[in-house]
Amino acid sequence: MEQMLVALFTVVVGVLGCIAYFVGSNLLLDVIYPTSGKNSNQNIQRSSAIRPWLFMGPAIVFLVIYLVYPVINSIYLSFHGPSGKEFIGFKNYIWLAGDDKFRESLFNNMLWLLVVPAASTFFGLLAATLTDRVSWGNIAKSLIFMPMAISFIGASIIWKFVYDYRGEGDDQIGIFNAVIVHFGGEPQAWIAMPFWNSFFLMIILIWIQTGFAMVLLSAALRGIPEETIEAAILDGANPLQVFLKIQMPQMWNTIAVVWTTITILVLKVFDIVMAMTNGQWGSQVLANYMFDWMFRGHDFGRSATIALVIMVLVLPVMVWNVRNLKNEN
Repeated sequence: MEQMLVALFTVVVGVLGCIAYFVGSNLLLDVIYPTSGKNSNQNIQRSSAIRPWLFMGPAIVFLVIYLVYPVINSIYLSFHGPSGKEFIGFKNYIWLAGDDKFRESLFNNMLWLLVVPAASTFFGLLAATLTDRVSWGNIAKSLIFMPMAISFIGASIIWKFVYDYRGEGDDQIGIFNAVIVHFGGEPQAWIAMPFWNSFFLMIILIWIQTGFAMVLLSAALRGIPEETIEAAILDGANPLQVFLKIQMPQMWNTIAVVWTTITILVLKVFDIVMAMTNGQWGSQVLANYMFDWMFRGHDFGRSATIALVIMVLVLPVMVWNVRNLKNEN
Protein backbone atom coordinates (compact mmCIF):
# COMPACT_ATOMS: atom_id res chain seq x y z
CA MET A 1 0.00 0.00 0.00
CA GLU A 2 2.85 2.37 0.84
CA GLN A 3 4.46 1.79 -2.54
CA MET A 4 1.14 2.37 -4.32
CA LEU A 5 0.64 5.66 -2.46
CA VAL A 6 4.19 6.78 -3.30
CA ALA A 7 3.65 5.89 -6.97
CA LEU A 8 0.30 7.73 -7.03
CA PHE A 9 1.84 10.76 -5.34
CA THR A 10 4.70 10.78 -7.86
CA VAL A 11 2.29 10.65 -10.81
CA VAL A 12 0.10 13.43 -9.41
CA VAL A 13 3.08 15.66 -8.62
CA GLY A 14 4.58 15.00 -12.05
CA VAL A 15 1.38 15.78 -13.95
CA LEU A 16 0.62 18.90 -11.90
CA GLY A 17 4.25 20.01 -12.23
CA CYS A 18 4.08 19.71 -16.04
CA ILE A 19 0.81 21.65 -16.16
CA ALA A 20 2.20 24.36 -13.88
CA TYR A 21 5.36 24.66 -15.97
CA PHE A 22 3.62 24.97 -19.34
CA VAL A 23 0.86 27.30 -18.12
CA GLY A 24 3.23 29.43 -16.04
CA SER A 25 5.92 29.73 -18.70
CA ASN A 26 3.38 30.76 -21.35
CA LEU A 27 1.82 33.33 -19.04
CA LEU A 28 5.26 34.72 -18.23
CA LEU A 29 6.08 34.92 -21.93
CA ASP A 30 2.85 36.83 -22.56
CA VAL A 31 3.75 39.26 -19.77
CA ILE A 32 7.25 39.85 -21.17
CA TYR A 33 6.00 40.20 -24.75
CA PRO A 34 2.42 41.55 -24.60
CA THR A 35 0.41 41.09 -27.79
CA SER A 36 -1.33 44.42 -27.47
CA GLY A 37 -0.10 47.97 -27.33
CA LYS A 38 3.18 49.33 -28.61
CA ASN A 39 5.42 46.94 -30.65
CA SER A 40 2.68 44.29 -30.64
CA ASN A 41 3.69 42.84 -34.03
CA GLN A 42 7.31 42.59 -32.96
CA ASN A 43 6.31 40.98 -29.64
CA ILE A 44 4.12 38.42 -31.41
CA GLN A 45 7.04 37.43 -33.65
CA ARG A 46 9.40 37.11 -30.68
CA SER A 47 6.97 35.12 -28.56
CA SER A 48 6.18 32.85 -31.53
CA ALA A 49 9.90 32.14 -31.92
CA ILE A 50 10.39 31.45 -28.20
CA ARG A 51 7.18 29.49 -27.43
CA PRO A 52 8.19 26.22 -29.19
CA TRP A 53 11.34 26.11 -27.07
CA LEU A 54 9.22 26.28 -23.91
CA PHE A 55 7.64 22.98 -24.96
CA MET A 56 10.80 21.36 -26.31
CA GLY A 57 13.12 22.68 -23.60
CA PRO A 58 12.40 20.08 -20.87
CA ALA A 59 12.60 17.24 -23.40
CA ILE A 60 15.95 18.49 -24.71
CA VAL A 61 17.32 18.82 -21.17
CA PHE A 62 16.26 15.29 -20.28
CA LEU A 63 17.66 13.94 -23.56
CA VAL A 64 21.03 15.51 -22.79
CA ILE A 65 21.03 14.21 -19.20
CA TYR A 66 19.73 10.70 -19.87
CA LEU A 67 20.92 10.02 -23.43
CA VAL A 68 23.77 12.23 -24.65
CA TYR A 69 25.74 12.27 -21.39
CA PRO A 70 25.48 8.46 -20.81
CA VAL A 71 26.74 7.82 -24.36
CA ILE A 72 29.75 10.11 -23.88
CA ASN A 73 30.40 8.64 -20.44
CA SER A 74 30.17 5.07 -21.81
CA ILE A 75 32.72 5.87 -24.49
CA TYR A 76 35.00 7.29 -21.79
CA LEU A 77 34.54 4.27 -19.50
CA SER A 78 35.16 1.78 -22.31
CA PHE A 79 38.81 2.92 -22.38
CA HIS A 80 39.19 2.50 -18.62
CA GLY A 81 39.52 -0.37 -16.18
CA PRO A 82 36.98 -1.87 -13.75
CA SER A 83 36.91 1.19 -11.49
CA GLY A 84 36.52 3.59 -14.43
CA LYS A 85 39.61 5.52 -13.36
CA GLU A 86 42.58 3.62 -14.81
CA PHE A 87 43.14 4.25 -18.53
CA ILE A 88 43.78 0.94 -20.35
CA GLY A 89 43.29 1.91 -23.99
CA PHE A 90 41.68 -0.70 -26.25
CA LYS A 91 42.05 -3.63 -23.83
CA ASN A 92 38.29 -3.87 -23.22
CA TYR A 93 37.63 -4.09 -26.96
CA ILE A 94 40.35 -6.73 -27.38
CA TRP A 95 38.82 -8.72 -24.50
CA LEU A 96 35.38 -8.42 -26.08
CA ALA A 97 36.59 -9.74 -29.45
CA GLY A 98 37.93 -12.91 -27.81
CA ASP A 99 35.25 -13.49 -25.18
CA ASP A 100 33.19 -16.66 -25.67
CA LYS A 101 30.28 -15.38 -23.60
CA PHE A 102 30.09 -12.23 -25.71
CA ARG A 103 29.95 -14.33 -28.88
CA GLU A 104 27.19 -16.41 -27.31
CA SER A 105 25.28 -13.23 -26.43
CA LEU A 106 25.72 -11.79 -29.91
CA PHE A 107 24.59 -15.06 -31.52
CA ASN A 108 21.49 -15.23 -29.32
CA ASN A 109 20.63 -11.60 -30.06
CA MET A 110 20.89 -12.31 -33.79
CA LEU A 111 18.68 -15.37 -33.28
CA TRP A 112 16.09 -13.25 -31.49
CA LEU A 113 16.43 -10.70 -34.28
CA LEU A 114 15.57 -13.26 -36.96
CA VAL A 115 12.60 -14.81 -35.17
CA VAL A 116 10.79 -12.28 -32.96
CA PRO A 117 10.16 -9.34 -35.38
CA ALA A 118 9.09 -11.70 -38.15
CA ALA A 119 6.81 -13.81 -35.93
CA SER A 120 5.29 -10.81 -34.12
CA THR A 121 4.59 -8.99 -37.39
CA PHE A 122 3.15 -12.14 -39.01
CA PHE A 123 0.84 -12.98 -36.11
CA GLY A 124 -0.10 -9.31 -35.72
CA LEU A 125 -1.02 -9.10 -39.42
CA LEU A 126 -2.95 -12.37 -39.17
CA ALA A 127 -4.85 -11.15 -36.10
CA ALA A 128 -5.58 -7.75 -37.71
CA THR A 129 -6.92 -9.41 -40.85
CA LEU A 130 -9.08 -11.99 -39.11
CA THR A 131 -10.49 -9.78 -36.36
CA ASP A 132 -11.66 -7.21 -38.92
CA ARG A 133 -13.85 -9.88 -40.51
CA VAL A 134 -15.86 -11.00 -37.48
CA SER A 135 -18.53 -9.20 -35.47
CA TRP A 136 -16.73 -9.81 -32.16
CA GLY A 137 -13.42 -8.58 -33.58
CA ASN A 138 -13.04 -5.73 -31.05
CA ILE A 139 -13.29 -8.19 -28.15
CA ALA A 140 -10.69 -10.43 -29.80
CA LYS A 141 -8.40 -7.43 -30.33
CA SER A 142 -8.71 -6.46 -26.68
CA LEU A 143 -7.71 -9.97 -25.58
CA ILE A 144 -4.77 -10.10 -28.00
CA PHE A 145 -3.59 -6.64 -26.97
CA MET A 146 -3.93 -7.36 -23.24
CA PRO A 147 -0.37 -8.76 -22.79
CA MET A 148 0.96 -5.32 -23.78
CA ALA A 149 -0.40 -4.04 -20.46
CA ILE A 150 1.81 -6.50 -18.55
CA SER A 151 5.41 -5.67 -17.75
CA PHE A 152 8.09 -7.96 -19.17
CA ILE A 153 8.88 -9.19 -15.67
CA GLY A 154 5.20 -9.89 -15.01
CA ALA A 155 4.89 -11.75 -18.31
CA SER A 156 8.03 -13.76 -17.49
CA ILE A 157 6.58 -14.83 -14.13
CA ILE A 158 3.38 -15.97 -15.88
CA TRP A 159 5.36 -18.01 -18.39
CA LYS A 160 7.55 -19.46 -15.66
CA PHE A 161 4.47 -21.33 -14.52
CA VAL A 162 3.86 -22.44 -18.10
CA TYR A 163 7.41 -23.85 -18.44
CA ASP A 164 7.78 -24.99 -14.82
CA TYR A 165 9.53 -28.32 -14.35
CA ARG A 166 9.41 -30.54 -11.29
CA GLY A 167 11.52 -33.68 -11.17
CA GLU A 168 10.24 -36.96 -12.57
CA GLY A 169 7.69 -38.51 -10.25
CA ASP A 170 6.61 -35.12 -8.84
CA ASP A 171 3.34 -33.45 -9.76
CA GLN A 172 3.92 -31.10 -12.68
CA ILE A 173 2.36 -27.67 -12.18
CA GLY A 174 3.74 -26.25 -15.44
CA ILE A 175 1.09 -26.30 -18.18
CA PHE A 176 3.44 -27.73 -20.85
CA ASN A 177 4.70 -30.54 -18.67
CA ALA A 178 1.26 -31.27 -17.20
CA VAL A 179 -0.16 -31.75 -20.71
CA ILE A 180 2.80 -33.89 -21.80
CA VAL A 181 2.56 -36.11 -18.71
CA HIS A 182 -1.20 -36.43 -19.20
CA PHE A 183 -0.60 -37.89 -22.65
CA GLY A 184 2.11 -40.23 -21.40
CA GLY A 185 5.21 -38.19 -22.24
CA GLU A 186 8.21 -37.24 -20.14
CA PRO A 187 8.42 -33.77 -18.51
CA GLN A 188 11.24 -31.52 -19.66
CA ALA A 189 13.17 -28.63 -18.15
CA TRP A 190 12.27 -26.38 -21.07
CA ILE A 191 14.24 -23.27 -20.15
CA ALA A 192 17.35 -25.30 -19.27
CA MET A 193 17.77 -26.68 -22.82
CA PRO A 194 20.74 -24.96 -24.49
CA PHE A 195 19.87 -23.29 -27.81
CA TRP A 196 16.19 -24.33 -27.68
CA ASN A 197 15.55 -22.37 -24.49
CA SER A 198 16.09 -19.14 -26.46
CA PHE A 199 13.07 -20.01 -28.60
CA PHE A 200 10.95 -20.67 -25.52
CA LEU A 201 11.93 -17.23 -24.22
CA MET A 202 11.16 -15.67 -27.60
CA ILE A 203 7.59 -16.94 -27.37
CA ILE A 204 7.05 -14.61 -24.41
CA LEU A 205 8.10 -11.51 -26.36
CA ILE A 206 6.12 -12.61 -29.42
CA TRP A 207 3.07 -13.06 -27.16
CA ILE A 208 3.50 -9.49 -25.89
CA GLN A 209 4.35 -7.76 -29.18
CA THR A 210 1.70 -9.41 -31.35
CA GLY A 211 -0.88 -7.05 -29.86
CA PHE A 212 1.27 -4.02 -30.69
CA ALA A 213 1.71 -5.19 -34.29
CA MET A 214 -2.00 -5.99 -34.60
CA VAL A 215 -3.14 -2.50 -33.55
CA LEU A 216 -0.90 -0.67 -36.06
CA LEU A 217 -1.58 -3.09 -38.90
CA SER A 218 -5.32 -3.06 -38.24
CA ALA A 219 -5.28 0.74 -38.53
CA ALA A 220 -3.34 0.44 -41.79
CA LEU A 221 -5.87 -2.08 -43.14
CA ARG A 222 -8.77 0.23 -42.33
CA GLY A 223 -6.97 3.09 -44.04
CA ILE A 224 -7.00 1.30 -47.41
CA PRO A 225 -9.68 2.83 -49.69
CA GLU A 226 -12.66 0.52 -50.11
CA GLU A 227 -12.90 1.50 -53.78
CA THR A 228 -9.66 -0.28 -54.68
CA ILE A 229 -10.79 -3.48 -52.94
CA GLU A 230 -14.23 -3.37 -54.59
CA ALA A 231 -12.64 -2.79 -58.01
CA ALA A 232 -10.36 -5.80 -57.53
CA ILE A 233 -13.32 -8.00 -56.53
CA LEU A 234 -15.29 -6.85 -59.59
CA ASP A 235 -12.27 -7.77 -61.73
CA GLY A 236 -12.50 -11.31 -60.35
CA ALA A 237 -9.81 -11.28 -57.65
CA ASN A 238 -10.26 -13.80 -54.83
CA PRO A 239 -9.73 -12.83 -51.14
CA LEU A 240 -6.10 -14.04 -51.14
CA GLN A 241 -5.28 -12.03 -54.26
CA VAL A 242 -6.95 -8.96 -52.79
CA PHE A 243 -4.86 -9.30 -49.67
CA LEU A 244 -1.52 -9.98 -51.39
CA LYS A 245 -1.83 -7.64 -54.36
CA ILE A 246 -4.05 -4.82 -53.11
CA GLN A 247 -3.80 -4.57 -49.34
CA MET A 248 -0.20 -5.67 -48.68
CA PRO A 249 1.48 -3.17 -51.06
CA GLN A 250 -0.40 -0.32 -49.36
CA MET A 251 0.71 -1.53 -45.93
CA TRP A 252 4.45 -1.89 -46.52
CA ASN A 253 5.36 1.32 -44.71
CA THR A 254 3.37 0.31 -41.62
CA ILE A 255 4.82 -3.21 -41.72
CA ALA A 256 8.32 -1.71 -41.90
CA VAL A 257 7.63 0.54 -38.91
CA VAL A 258 6.28 -2.39 -36.87
CA TRP A 259 9.19 -4.62 -37.88
CA THR A 260 11.91 -2.10 -37.10
CA THR A 261 10.30 -0.99 -33.81
CA ILE A 262 10.23 -4.59 -32.59
CA THR A 263 13.78 -5.07 -33.92
CA ILE A 264 15.04 -2.20 -31.74
CA LEU A 265 13.26 -3.74 -28.74
CA VAL A 266 14.79 -7.16 -29.45
CA LEU A 267 18.32 -5.77 -29.63
CA LYS A 268 17.83 -4.39 -26.11
CA VAL A 269 15.97 -7.41 -24.68
CA PHE A 270 16.86 -7.89 -21.03
CA ASP A 271 13.94 -8.39 -18.62
CA ILE A 272 12.72 -11.73 -19.97
CA VAL A 273 16.16 -13.35 -20.00
CA MET A 274 16.97 -11.90 -16.58
CA ALA A 275 13.77 -13.24 -14.99
CA MET A 276 13.66 -16.62 -16.73
CA THR A 277 17.25 -17.88 -16.94
CA ASN A 278 19.58 -15.02 -15.94
CA GLY A 279 21.63 -15.92 -19.00
CA GLN A 280 22.27 -19.51 -17.91
CA TRP A 281 22.19 -22.62 -20.12
CA GLY A 282 23.42 -20.76 -23.19
CA SER A 283 20.63 -18.16 -23.22
CA GLN A 284 22.75 -15.06 -22.53
CA VAL A 285 21.99 -11.84 -24.46
CA LEU A 286 23.94 -8.59 -24.73
CA ALA A 287 21.88 -6.44 -22.35
CA ASN A 288 21.90 -9.10 -19.64
CA TYR A 289 25.63 -9.65 -20.14
CA MET A 290 26.20 -5.91 -19.73
CA PHE A 291 24.13 -5.99 -16.52
CA ASP A 292 26.20 -8.90 -15.19
CA TRP A 293 29.49 -7.07 -15.68
CA MET A 294 28.11 -3.83 -14.24
CA PHE A 295 26.38 -5.10 -11.09
CA ARG A 296 27.92 -8.52 -10.50
CA GLY A 297 31.39 -8.20 -11.99
CA HIS A 298 31.68 -4.54 -10.91
CA ASP A 299 33.60 -3.75 -14.09
CA PHE A 300 32.48 -0.39 -15.47
CA GLY A 301 34.85 -0.59 -18.43
CA ARG A 302 33.64 -3.91 -19.81
CA SER A 303 29.96 -3.17 -19.20
CA ALA A 304 30.32 0.18 -21.00
CA THR A 305 32.00 -1.56 -23.94
CA ILE A 306 29.08 -3.99 -24.26
CA ALA A 307 26.63 -1.08 -23.97
CA LEU A 308 28.33 0.63 -26.91
CA VAL A 309 27.99 -2.54 -28.99
CA ILE A 310 24.24 -2.53 -28.29
CA MET A 311 24.06 1.14 -29.27
CA VAL A 312 25.95 0.53 -32.52
CA LEU A 313 23.54 -2.29 -33.40
CA VAL A 314 20.42 -0.27 -32.55
CA LEU A 315 21.43 3.05 -34.12
CA PRO A 316 21.20 2.12 -37.86
CA VAL A 317 17.77 0.53 -37.37
CA MET A 318 16.55 3.55 -35.42
CA VAL A 319 17.82 6.02 -38.03
CA TRP A 320 16.21 4.02 -40.82
CA ASN A 321 12.93 3.91 -38.88
CA VAL A 322 12.92 7.69 -38.35
CA ARG A 323 13.67 8.34 -42.03
CA ASN A 324 10.91 5.94 -43.08
CA LEU A 325 8.43 7.76 -40.84
CA LYS A 326 9.48 11.13 -42.32
CA ASN A 327 9.06 9.81 -45.86
CA GLU A 328 5.62 8.41 -44.97
CA ASN A 329 4.50 11.78 -43.61
